[in-house]
Amino acid sequence: MSDIYIILTGTLVAISCGILGCFLILRKMAMVGDAISHAILPGIVMAFLWSGSRDSVTMLLGAGSLGVLTTIIIEFLHKKGKLQTDASIGVTFTWLFAIGVILISAFTGQVDLDQECVLYGEIAYVPLDTIILSSGMDIGSKALYLIGTVLLFVILFVTIGFKQLKITSFDPEYAVALGISASLWNYLLMAFVSFTTVASFESVGAILVVAFLIAPAATAYLISNKLKTMIWLTCIIGFLSAVLGYYLAVALNASIAGAMATVCGLIFALVFTYVRISSKKVTKVTNFESVKA
Repeated sequence: MSDIYIILTGTLVAISCGILGCFLILRKMAMVGDAISHAILPGIVMAFLWSGSRDSVTMLLGAGSLGVLTTIIIEFLHKKGKLQTDASIGVTFTWLFAIGVILISAFTGQVDLDQECVLYGEIAYVPLDTIILSSGMDIGSKALYLIGTVLLFVILFVTIGFKQLKITSFDPEYAVALGISASLWNYLLMAFVSFTTVASFESVGAILVVAFLIAPAATAYLISNKLKTMIWLTCIIGFLSAVLGYYLAVALNASIAGAMATVCGLIFALVFTYVRISSKKVTKVTNFESVKA
């Protein structure tokens, strides 16, 4: 049963992150996902200091607030400060992440909220942290319910706002001409990225969640030319990464979350190689036919 909990949790994390990652890839904002996954750390700490507990809802609100703030700061530095996008991202997330590390070391030293937990996570502990009702009945893993709920909200958000997200991702200026607020949908997307990231912290950590956020979507982008197809392929790749990654970790006696992220990278490498070889073959055939003609 523990195996099922771990694989299912990894699958939900990969799919939740991957769906949002599709839009980040299309918006050329892949590194913004990395920035948010680190920059929300002070939001988590401040939410804990304010509430005095690690309640999931409080953590999600704190992370969401910092995620939106991160996006605002990046946009401000880029548009008003005339900095390049990559420089704006680098300055923002390193600064906010450093503040989070300082807050953790200064105010939460006696609490189970440390840098290692946030950075690396441990999905192997998911089956141990369960929800027990007042009747004494164990209804399953807490992380599974949390990430499952986040996935439902992500699906609902993308389903309702699919048209707006699609238009603002491909052509923001056209979206504005249609009366769609590109900024609003950008901030909503960043908020959901923040919520999903913090919900995944205890399972895979801030560093590894970036792999689930980008790698499956980037892989699907290489072999699809339709957004809906890209999203479906991303979900399939996320599922395969979770399953194969778990058994790879068992075989090597290594980090489960790390193995899942590694499989994401391997799948991307295989697809990338296949696409490159296929494109070269097409080019050779085309050149041969042109010479023959």
